[in-house]
Amino acid sequence: MTGAGLYWNEISVPVELPEVVDPISYQRVVENAGATWDYFPGHFDPNYAQSQGNPTIYVNTMHLAGFADRVATDWAGPSSRVVRRSLRLAGSVYAGDTMIGRGRVVAKRRDDSVNPPRCLVDISIEVTNQHGVLCCPVELTLQMPESS
Repeated sequence: MTGAGLYWNEISVPVELPEVVDPISYQRVVENAGATWDYFPGHFDPNYAQSQGNPTIYVNTMHLAGFADRVATDWAGPSSRVVRRSLRLAGSVYAGDTMIGRGRVVAKRRDDSVNPPRCLVDISIEVTNQHGVLCCPVELTLQMPESS
């Protein structure tokens, strides 16, 4: 590993990624919804969220996607980039919760269909809350540099 992060050819599969823990305040839920122009009331109006059967406001999908990207790129380093992400909403992360991301490298491969070839790493990530409830399973692919 260098200051640029990990190299693709340094990775042996499987690899457990470091856990990422992120406390979610009311302010962050509202700020993220505003920053992403997601003005659905469940992301900023506690009364509306409660009328839907939720205890309070909850993070939006883009917040969860960004958090999953962070789990992967914090591990891989700044020279990595997300080239594919597939996620499913299985539960909600509410204001006052703690988001926990755990990831695992499940495969690595070289894509020779493009020039120059891409060095890819497939990662499975689970985003849970502080109670261990699965909120968002994610499949993500990173492109990573290869050492010479």
